[in-house]
Amino acid sequence: MELQQRIDADIRSAMLAREKDKLNALRAIKSAILLELTKEGAGAGLDEAVGMKILQKLHKQRQESAAIYSQQGRADLAAEEEAQASVIEAYLPKRMSNAELEEAVVALVAELGVNDMKAMGRVIGEANKRLAGKADGAQIAALVKRLLSGG
Repeated sequence: MELQQRIDADIRSAMLAREKDKLNALRAIKSAILLELTKEGAGAGLDEAVGMKILQKLHKQRQESAAIYSQQGRADLAAEEEAQASVIEAYLPKRMSNAELEEAVVALVAELGVNDMKAMGRVIGEANKRLAGKADGAQIAALVKRLLSGG
């Protein structure tokens, strides 16, 4: 089932079950998807990669908001943001462990035949494409930098 149809179906079930936090998170996802679809030059449907980027962005926003609310002593708002982040996370692919990520990046470096820092951008770009949604871009960049610098 396509992401958009899945979200619509889950919105209906959340409404029937009266799950407020889940419904708010799903409505935020639907809003972001509709905004993306109305952009100039957008096709008729939503590309899966674009959908994953939207979900990752929303998830990261919720996590950052929760952290800020926690720092400010607003546990009620932090809990709401964390609940929404967990709903959004359910639509993302399973995250790779550090060991899995390192294994994938080492294999990619070997495949590309890279051994110096000059090609770091190429490795990071390819890794971000292949591991989209499975690993954080900053985590990938740090790992590539460490591997190519000989550390």
